[in-house]
Amino acid sequence: MVSEPPAATLAPAPATVPYSTASVTAPDDAASRARFVDWFRAVAPYIHAFKRKVFVIAFPGEMIQAGKLAQTVQDIALLRALGIRVVVVHGCRPQIEEQLRLRHRESRFHDGRRVTDDAALECVKEASGEIRLDIEAAFSQGLANTPMANADIRVMSGNFVTAKPVGVLGGVDFEHTGVVRKIAIDQIQLALNSRAVVLLSPLGFSPTGEAFNLSMEDVATSIAIALKAEKLIFLTEIPGIVDELGELTRELSERSAKALLDGGKLEADTAVYLRHCLRACEADVPRAHMIPFDIDGAALLEVFTHDGVGTMISRDDLEFLREAGPDDVGAILTLIEPLEADGTLVPRGRGVIERDISAFSIIEHDRRIFGCAALHPYPDQRMGEMACLTVVPEAQGLGDGERLLKHIEQRAREEGLTRLFVLTTRTAHWFLKRGFVQTSLDALPPEKQRAIDRSRNSQVYIKQL
Repeated sequence: MVSEPPAATLAPAPATVPYSTASVTAPDDAASRARFVDWFRAVAPYIHAFKRKVFVIAFPGEMIQAGKLAQTVQDIALLRALGIRVVVVHGCRPQIEEQLRLRHRESRFHDGRRVTDDAALECVKEASGEIRLDIEAAFSQGLANTPMANADIRVMSGNFVTAKPVGVLGGVDFEHTGVVRKIAIDQIQLALNSRAVVLLSPLGFSPTGEAFNLSMEDVATSIAIALKAEKLIFLTEIPGIVDELGELTRELSERSAKALLDGGKLEADTAVYLRHCLRACEADVPRAHMIPFDIDGAALLEVFTHDGVGTMISRDDLEFLREAGPDDVGAILTLIEPLEADGTLVPRGRGVIERDISAFSIIEHDRRIFGCAALHPYPDQRMGEMACLTVVPEAQGLGDGERLLKHIEQRAREEGLTRLFVLTTRTAHWFLKRGFVQTSLDALPPEKQRAIDRSRNSQVYIKQL
């Protein structure tokens, strides 16, 4: 059984967001209207949370080459309309390569970094100038019956980035390749306060008037740190961090991100993005995201749905979520006894908790347990039961129930389970919003069916993992 988890922060969004006026004002039936209203209301907490916060959204030239610019600009325009202040940083690597090819020049790289000679610098200027114009044009459109109708978005660019040369590394002179030295924070803030979208190219300038070729990742990360952004979002050509089983890792703490980088097993592009995400989080940017640009609406799905579509790196240390041990039995009993007394949970007693302590995971803040959940596997059916999901009342609505659920799901996957089920009498709606589907007792493992107290009339919900 499970206790009342924290209030849901967001229900899953529909597969597509209805853009046209007709689909919003005249849906086919009452069910369609209800689904749309439920989804829109569910987005509200995020709109409130992110209003006037700064998002730095960066994308590589590969995204533009893939024809994804228009849909990305539409999504950014929507974020801006919701009161989010946006800085956009673009890359232009394939466009530079094309300019070099047209000039019959060879690309030169050393240790993954471009060596920018005089000819390459001209190609950088040409490529970034064309892309900047394309982005400004995309933000300027306002056709009726499109997401850009009535948008009226101003784009501001400028020499906001002061750069310095990389210099000579490993005996190689990188010439006009540079790194960010300083950000004109006050000027960018003025632009954001005027409701403009700030657009930055991967170029920086020295006090002596020299131009330097910078990496998109360096510019975006430096901007996010300088502005104390709420989010740094990379729209990437990769799906995010994928584990050895090919599963997407949806969330990483700083410690886990460092361990992945130190392991040296990541692909080069993945390591570059993760390194910059980690750098941002270590400098107090709360969240950094790697999301694939080939998913339509990726930025919206990542920001406004619970699970997102990519990998999020968190500044906060997630180590307070851990497996329980014998010393935690007393705290778990204190946590669940009130819910056993009012009938929410099936009474277990100390002996049962001590016996099953290895099944429990707990959330601990300042040496106090704020929540717990247990996983009971049924390996023959490749199913697992999540039981005893409990969060103290003062922490409900803060996401601890969500984190416990994710953790139990991950434990189940690691044990080779493919389905997770819960029995509940009071929290069905919470689980429905998180991908569980109601089923019958007959769908449960025979061993569990025999042990159930049918007089409680518990509802059964299953989720595919």
